[in-house]
Amino acid sequence: MQLHDASPLSDYIEYPVDEMIARSKQFYQEIKRRHTIRSFSDRPVPKEIIENCIKAAGTAPSGANHQPWHFVAIHSDDVKKQIREQAEQHEQSFYQGRAGEEWLNALKPLGTDANKPYLEHAPWLIAIFSQKKGGIHADDNNTNYYVHESVGIATGFLINALHSCGLVTLTHTPKPMSFLSKICQRPENERAYMLLIAGYPAEDATVPHHAQVKKSIDQITTFL
Repeated sequence: MQLHDASPLSDYIEYPVDEMIARSKQFYQEIKRRHTIRSFSDRPVPKEIIENCIKAAGTAPSGANHQPWHFVAIHSDDVKKQIREQAEQHEQSFYQGRAGEEWLNALKPLGTDANKPYLEHAPWLIAIFSQKKGGIHADDNNTNYYVHESVGIATGFLINALHSCGLVTLTHTPKPMSFLSKICQRPENERAYMLLIAGYPAEDATVPHHAQVKKSIDQITTFL
C-alpha cells in the first residue's frame, strides 16, 4: 500500500533492445570525446546555455531529494580575477611542497603547475557549493543527507550537459577552497565543493597522453 503522494511514471520511454544497445554504444562514443583541458578560448558562451546545463544538473538524485547544492555561475571579469589571484596563491604553496612528493609526482604527467590563466580567460567559471542544511523549500533548514554523494552526482550531470552541447570543462579543486565562499558571498551553511571551468577550447588546446589512458572494462567491472 502506497503511503506517500505520487504521480504515475508518464515520461518513461522504453526502447527495443536493439535500439538500447545502439544508444548505449552511441553514448559511449560521445562521452569518450570528453576531455579535461587547460587551454580555453575567450569566445563568449551565451548565459542560456550555462543556465540550461545547470537546470540539467539540478535534476540529479539526492538524499531525501533535498538537492543540497548551489551553483554560482561567474562571468564577471572582476570576480574571475579575484578567484585566480586567490587560487594561485594557494597553489603556490601546494606545488612548493605542501602536496607532498608522491602527489606532485602523480601530477607531473599532466603538466600542471601553480599558474591558472584559464581562471580569467575562460568565459565561465561555475563554483559548486554543498549545503549542510536545507530541504526542497527555500526556507527549509533541515539536515541534508548524503551531501557529498549528491553533489558529486549533480556535478557529473553538469559536466556531461556541458560536453553534450559542445563545450569543454576543467574540474579545479584548489586547497583550501574557503576563499570561494567569501568571493561568491555564500552563507556559512555552504562549503565550496568544486570549481568548474567551462568554455570553448583554445586553438592550441592539448590533451596529455597520460589522461587518455583509461582502464579496461575488465579492470573496472565485475559481473556476478
